[in-house]
Amino acid sequence: MLQVRDLDVHYGDAQALDRVSFDVAEGSIVAIVGANGAGKTSLIRTIAGMIRPTHGRIGYRGADIAGLPSHRVCNLGIGQVAEGRQVFPTLTVAENLDMGALLPRARAHRDRQLARVFAMFPILEERLKQTAGTLSGGEQQMLAIGRCLMGLPDLVMFDEPSLGLAPAIVHEMLRTIRALNHEGLTCVLVEQNVALSLKLADRAYVLENGRITLAGTGEELLADDRVRQAYLGM
Repeated sequence: MLQVRDLDVHYGDAQALDRVSFDVAEGSIVAIVGANGAGKTSLIRTIAGMIRPTHGRIGYRGADIAGLPSHRVCNLGIGQVAEGRQVFPTLTVAENLDMGALLPRARAHRDRQLARVFAMFPILEERLKQTAGTLSGGEQQMLAIGRCLMGLPDLVMFDEPSLGLAPAIVHEMLRTIRALNHEGLTCVLVEQNVALSLKLADRAYVLENGRITLAGTGEELLADDRVRQAYLGM
């Protein structure tokens, strides 16, 4: 479904991604794990069309989308739940969700997707008239996911969904990602929480200093001594 080949990204003279290549099969959960500063967010933002790569190919359903503007990438069916949630704090929950449904591909399906979001996150229906900035961190993450789903994506990239959340809420978010995947949504999960990510993933990649250094199934990387020593303290 998604093929990234030899992707380079630079910020001026500084190289953020160096010949990054990986695949995402349709219907799978793929984890990209690594420490802070490894290049994970740069990778997500480049796929999403927010950063233009200096080299490489991003194939989505066979078409090269590298360098396309973000609104076109979204309308092809690639959604993003950004790091830090990035809800519109002065808008209500209802207005935030409506923003997600503005994509041409999604407009005709607004009511159906809204019902889907409320079924998954009933608290959002209760908070419809509340401004997003007054929600708890967990509720804002629910809203960020719900807003993304309003755009009718086929593939969603989750960038650090556990960041700043209490452990119980983190597990709830990961259960939500698993449930969405069971419904047929393809997921790319970018996380510092390596153990939880690898347990969830069908396939996983380790990103270090802008390069993919290890790849395998989630189970294989969980059992890899290098991963255990570097990220799991074992």
